[in-house]
Order: sequence, then structure tokens, then C-alpha cells
Amino acid sequence: MFLEWSPWQWENCGLAPRTAFEEGVSPADRAYLRELARQVAEIAHLPIMEERRAMWRRHNRLERMRPMVLVFPEGAWRELLPGSAMRCEGHRARAYEWSLRQALYHHQHIHDDTVIEPYWVVRKQVQLSGWGLEPRRRPSAEPTGAWAFDPVIHTPEDLDRLRAPVVTVDEVATQRELGLAHELLGDIVDVTLRGVGVISFHLMAEYTALRGLEQVMIDMLDAPDMLHRAMAILEEGHRQTLAQYQALDLLQPNHDGEYHSSGGVTYSDELPQSGDTGRVRLRDLWASAEAQEMAQVSPRMHAEFILPYEKRLLAPFGLNGYGCCEDLSRKMADVLTIPSLRRLSIAPFADVERCAEQLGDRCIYSWKPMPTDLVGAFDEAHVRDSIRRTCEATRDGIVEIILKDTHTCEGHPERFTRWTEIAQGVVAEF
Repeated sequence: MFLEWSPWQWENCGLAPRTAFEEGVSPADRAYLRELARQVAEIAHLPIMEERRAMWRRHNRLERMRPMVLVFPEGAWRELLPGSAMRCEGHRARAYEWSLRQALYHHQHIHDDTVIEPYWVVRKQVQLSGWGLEPRRRPSAEPTGAWAFDPVIHTPEDLDRLRAPVVTVDEVATQRELGLAHELLGDIVDVTLRGVGVISFHLMAEYTALRGLEQVMIDMLDAPDMLHRAMAILEEGHRQTLAQYQALDLLQPNHDGEYHSSGGVTYSDELPQSGDTGRVRLRDLWASAEAQEMAQVSPRMHAEFILPYEKRLLAPFGLNGYGCCEDLSRKMADVLTIPSLRRLSIAPFADVERCAEQLGDRCIYSWKPMPTDLVGAFDEAHVRDSIRRTCEATRDGIVEIILKDTHTCEGHPERFTRWTEIAQGVVAEF
């Protein structure tokens, strides 16, 4: 877990969004943040953290050991650590406070295999211009309800309006954030500037946002040439984006605990690869792709309309992951042809036994339990049986258990603690 703040925190934690940089932090807020940072730094230097790093390195190089466990409260952080509970008064100070208290809460209440790192990350302020067309949505009347697609691509000619994103870096904003972090916390935790370290391709998410999900599925039968052309445009656009990252020296080594492929972490002693040139190469990096919008299409459709484009984008990278919330049970044979595949997401709805039989120990079996186990009547026996069933089915594999997409715990934060205790108890048997 890196110490950092990101824009999603504004929405998730009740922090009102701001676009202008807030220059000052009051003395009272500064003193409180520094005390929180000291507590986090003490935790980050505990021997257990180095033990966990070593376990993740072994796990990621496909060494047999007990299943690893990670818990991501995601949307449920609103209930675990709401914005109303922040003590700082300043806007930017509250963002720092939330990140520091998140690390403290995780260590104190969620006893998984998360590594808390002893440094504060400032991300380079990288912007992408978009694809030349802006997605439109019809919002829900409910605060957290589902929006609907409002397509902006209607004809094959509309594809001519797509353009590869242009990458720019706001150096002024980057240096302001870096300066603030150094001033606030630099003598307590290491402040580090990082570039682009999470590389993930979401071609179908991007295209369905412009064309509409239902229409894309219809296009597979009625307009296959149009769909293939759209995928080719997006593939080339991502290739150009990567080239810009390289030209701007934005690529960040990501074998040190970055988030990867729907819930894993990237600790590795296999990267960077040999032949160091002084610059980060694609073969030195983890990358991933997914096509969860295609969960309901056949293996043949998946293999024709999306997988070839993803495979070509992933081919240059050192280690790859695939999948998110889509059930890959019947698509495994095709997915396993992805170059340098190291982590495969097994969705909550997947056939765990069938996936285990096909996957074996070829790459990490990244299983996602049902997040709905945290709502309604919390059934400890059901949670235990579900985890044990997966561990039994994957005895010969390399397994991680990733609890995510947890958008509520219905006001019972203790359920995360108990779920993790149950999971750790079961995996200890294996």
C-alpha cells in the first residue's frame, strides 16, 4: 500500500472536489498529519512488512506457498473512514489525513497480506487528451445508481473522428505537490516522485463508452468490420500513447508493489529484465488487460473481436495479467495464449473447479470471492466454506484471494475484520 492521495478519494470519502491547488496547511493540521505519518512509518518498518514483501516475490514467481489474501474495501471506505470523521480543516490536509488514516485502519483492522510502504508517493501530473470524442452518459436519479450509455458513435464514418490521445505533463502542478509533500512529511517518510506505473488496457470499456454496450454486441453480427476497425484504431492509439510515455520518460518501474490486474500486487525479483539501458523498457514492466464488458459473449466472439488486439498490446511487456469481473471459465484456452501471462482473474461467478483444472500452476489463480458475502446476514460458515472450496480446488496452483468490489458493508465495518480472519484461518490449512 502506497501512501498517496488520488482524485477518487474526493467522491469515495465525502471530500468535495477542488480543481485549484490549495497552497497552505494550517499549523494545527500540519501537526496532526505529522503525528499520523509517524505512526504509519513505525508500522511500515515492522518486520512483518518485509516478510510480506518476500512472500509476494515468491508468490509472483510462481513458487508454491499458502494462498495470499488481499482485501480492498473500495466503496465501503465511505463507511469505514467517512469524510465526516476527518479532523483536519483544510481541503488538501484532509486528503493527506484520509490516506494516512486508511493505512492505519488497514493495519489495525484488516489483517490481510497488505504491505504498508514507508514512503509518500507523488504522481507526476500526467494528462491524456482523450480519443477526440467525449463519452456521454445518462445519469441515474439515485446517488450511487447505474448510469446509461448515450452513444456518440453511430456510423462507420464516425470512427474517422477518433484520434490517438496526446500525453502532456503539468510540471508546475507536479512540483507543487512534490514540494508540499516534502514540507509536510519529508523528514518522517520518504517522499518519492513516480511516473506511470499502472499500465492496463481497457479497449472495450473505451469503445462501449462511445458506441454503447448493446450496440457493440449487435455490431458483432451486423457490423463486424466496423467493430474490427474500431478495435484497430484503439490498439494503435494505445501503442502511440506508450511511445509518448517512453519519449517523455514517464514509465515507472512497477515491480515494487504497484496495484496490478484487478487486485494483485507486483513485488518481483524477475523485473527489470537483464540488459539494463538506463531507461525503463516495456519488457521491464507488468501490464494487464481485461474485457469485462464482454462477459456475456461467446468464447468465439471474445477470441475474434477483442483478444487479438489485447495480445499484441501486451506482447512487449515482461509480465502480464488478464481479466477483471468477467467469467473466463469457457475462454481459458484462448486467454492462456497471452504472452508472459502471470496473473489471471477468476471472477466471483466463475466455475472455480473448471478454471483450476485448466490453469494448474501456469500462472496465478487470482480468485475474487463474492463481495455480497458482506451484506445481509453475515454468514461465517458460508464464507468459510466458500474459501475452503476454492482452496481445495486449487491445491496444485498458485492462488491469491482478492476481496474487492465491496461497495458497502451495511454499516458493519467489523465484517471486514472477521472476513479476513476467516480467510487467513482457512488458507493457513493449505
